[in-house]
Amino acid sequence: MTPGERPPPVVLTCGEVRTCLLPALQPLDSRATAQFLTLRGDERVLLSERPNLYGRSAEILTGVDCALPSVNGAKVRAVGTVAARASLTEGRVLQSSAHFRMPAAGPDHRQPWGHHLVRPGLVEPFGKLPHESVAEGLLNGGRPRELDVGLVAGGLLTRVLRHPLLDQHPPLRSRPTRLRWVAVSTERDEAPCIERFTLAEDELRTVRLRVPVGTPGADIATLCEDLALHDWLLTTVVRILDGIRPGGGQPRARPASEADQDHRGVVTALRPAVEHLLHLWMPRARVSRTLVPLWDTLEDHPGFTRQWRALMQRVRDQLAIHALQLLVEVPTRR
Repeated sequence: MTPGERPPPVVLTCGEVRTCLLPALQPLDSRATAQFLTLRGDERVLLSERPNLYGRSAEILTGVDCALPSVNGAKVRAVGTVAARASLTEGRVLQSSAHFRMPAAGPDHRQPWGHHLVRPGLVEPFGKLPHESVAEGLLNGGRPRELDVGLVAGGLLTRVLRHPLLDQHPPLRSRPTRLRWVAVSTERDEAPCIERFTLAEDELRTVRLRVPVGTPGADIATLCEDLALHDWLLTTVVRILDGIRPGGGQPRARPASEADQDHRGVVTALRPAVEHLLHLWMPRARVSRTLVPLWDTLEDHPGFTRQWRALMQRVRDQLAIHALQLLVEVPTRR
């Protein structure tokens, strides 16, 4: 590229989000959130209290120089930096996120690191980028020694989970999830859309988006973090409900003490979900206006909020049934 020539437009933005329950018995308040998310001394933590308490760390950069994954075997080397950040919602749900942008073409030879450090979050290929093959390769997961943005997100999550503020006693049992995403840029006049959203094995979700050219990578990452947060909430509440043994309608009569123990067990299992999770459902809270239509797609199919409301009704019904049984305390007789 000659001096003064405009760089090729970004055609791919890629990333991965790790989401988990903060391993602390009590949620962190705003002051503790700021302390917890301080990853760099030269930049402050972003804090917001409306519409809910939210904290986000400054971005940290990781240099990469490796091959790109591709589905057709194309061998493309890329160099640049991956941007990563951590966030905390309501002092309770922790996320680590890493992402980068890729132009349609890059330099033909290796540039000094100073060239890449002034372009944070940009990874440049050598020569022309076969973006369709690389997009699918990134979604499928690369082989050893190929670029894996999930390793960056996972490394950041491991780092923040060692913070001394955490007592390692979460209020409920849950599993972390991973959301791997790719956004392909299109002409500016095309509306953004979700081309594919899949639930894969081992808590992995994959998303392929189409966004207008010029959409900031940080905005796309925020959308995917929001999606990952609400997918984790759905997954966690579903698992809590699936773990509850039905207490009524059994063919055999049981001693009152055994029935009472079952009712208490259900209430004990559901109470942490009510106290720590139910109020977290707030999709689109921080998504940029240009990308809000993507959430509208998810509300139509598979219907995230519709499923959440149904789950909340199940939680309330179960709590009401078993709490009432504990109050009545009528032993079952043969």
